[in-house]
Amino acid sequence: MSVTALMLSASRVGDTPYLAHTIEFIEPLCQPGQNWLFIPYAGVSIEYDDYLETVKNGLAPLNLSISSIHQYGDPKQAIKDADGIFVGGGNTFHLLHELYRYDLIQLINDEVNNGKPYVGWSAGSNITGLSIRTTNDMPIIEPPSFTALKLLPFQLNPHYTNYQAPGHNGETRAQRLLEFTKVDPLTPVIGIQEGTALLRQGDKLTLVGDKDGFLFKGDVQQQVIKAGSDLSEYLK
Repeated sequence: MSVTALMLSASRVGDTPYLAHTIEFIEPLCQPGQNWLFIPYAGVSIEYDDYLETVKNGLAPLNLSISSIHQYGDPKQAIKDADGIFVGGGNTFHLLHELYRYDLIQLINDEVNNGKPYVGWSAGSNITGLSIRTTNDMPIIEPPSFTALKLLPFQLNPHYTNYQAPGHNGETRAQRLLEFTKVDPLTPVIGIQEGTALLRQGDKLTLVGDKDGFLFKGDVQQQVIKAGSDLSEYLK
């Protein structure tokens, strides 16, 4: 079996409805009637039941049966029984903390490497990299480790934008990622803009959507990755 994983930058693009733009990306990865499991642990400021309903409504065109891991007494068995895994956005630190709390990191890695499709957005995408060291989120809780799912052998930065509001004197995203490359010059970081995603199918990795991505590694800073590019070399 080979890995099938979709790493969406965001749940929305512009003012589109929740997850509406993701349908065309997710549809080829699933079949109507399948049972998919949603992991809501990144949703700190929303009740998990409400988060589940939001996701079910957003993904209704896919005709899937979607339940949430918090509804099960045995989270591990819930993952094993599911046809696919959705992981939503929110706070990446809290998401990773809970995955460690329930001892799910290795299990998810194993299941996905054995062919179970994975779809994440925002924080749910961030955890597919080597670590969460390039998340945009506030560290509201300390997970046992920053080491993440390692479905991708590099760092990911969702919601990438280098916009700086007039009069704002904080660092831009590019400056933050430069700091990472100074500390770890050997590990690539790929920034993906809202409305785009990385699609891994086996040993092939593609930037999907109509916006460019950006590469940061060592002295390479904010190098443009054209929309539709084959990024398979970064899986080696």
